[in-house]
Amino acid sequence: MDNTYLIAGIAVVAAVTALLRFLPFLIFKGNKPTPKLLVYLGKVLPFAIMGMLVVFCLKNVSVMQAPHGLPELIAGVAVVVLHIWRKNTLLSIGVGTVLYMVLVQFVFVG
Repeated sequence: MDNTYLIAGIAVVAAVTALLRFLPFLIFKGNKPTPKLLVYLGKVLPFAIMGMLVVFCLKNVSVMQAPHGLPELIAGVAVVVLHIWRKNTLLSIGVGTVLYMVLVQFVFVG
């Protein structure tokens, strides 16, 4: 690839990213209240996205073949317990991810 092509691609990506970051401030400028639909979506979308991620992560787990979904189950339970205990999403997801990787790389090696 040509350097000019790469620089142009990076510039386009940067411009689109900046536009998407500034767009809410351009659309909702002033002291007008935020539309109720956006407030509602801001409340429900994080939970919907987390649910979709869980389904995506577990869609190819086979309980009929070893290790029978045990790494996923153990890591998932750890995430839920840790989140209930500490109420910190980043901590629970991070620990769950590390636990899952340790389980599949060192414990349930197959």
